[in-house]
Amino acid sequence: MLGGVAPAGQDVSVMVSGLRNGRGLVRACLTTNVALFPNCKDDPQAHKLEVPAAPGQVLLDFGKVPPGTYAFALIHDENANGRIDTALMVPREGFGFSRDAKVRFGPPRFSAAAFAVTDGPVRQTVRVRYIF
Repeated sequence: MLGGVAPAGQDVSVMVSGLRNGRGLVRACLTTNVALFPNCKDDPQAHKLEVPAAPGQVLLDFGKVPPGTYAFALIHDENANGRIDTALMVPREGFGFSRDAKVRFGPPRFSAAAFAVTDGPVRQTVRVRYIF
């Protein structure tokens, strides 16, 4: 708390389950920008996290987030090269989206993964999916 004023926003956290191993990192990006979802690396307003992977599950804590409509995407970057590896355009590493949005011939739309940050803490659970 700075100068007696509490930071604006609510705590946003995500329990990520289903990690197949403890190699690499779990990288996540939380955004309000529909046009830059799910790859919000170019969004200067995005909340980005990376935490060491662990077999089973990890917690992502985005901290205080201003009110708004958000969506997040995550990858299990097993080789820690900063991107999701693919084979014939199919992800070889794990991935997940807010609201556990389903993947059909590509990532979900922002609207399928969107959730509101309003007047209370936000807690989500996401299961990492692997195709290979």
